[in-house]
Amino acid sequence: MDVIQKELESRKAEIRSGMDLLFKANMKITDWDVPEADDTEAANIIVNLLQEVLDEIKADVIAGKYDYY
Repeated sequence: MDVIQKELESRKAEIRSGMDLLFKANMKITDWDVPEADDTEAANIIVNLLQEVLDEIKADVIAGKYDYY
């Protein structure tokens, strides 16, 4: 395992916590804004939106956008 992998592995729980917080915050906002919302449907839509953004970031990484960040 190289130095970058070790560093990011040590922050894995923080990264996961941040993603979890983002997901749960959006679930709460959806419940506040649309009280009759189907939570399962809302959760799936939020997950899909998060995945879409992750896919965009991944494409940016592949395209070299962060090579000299």
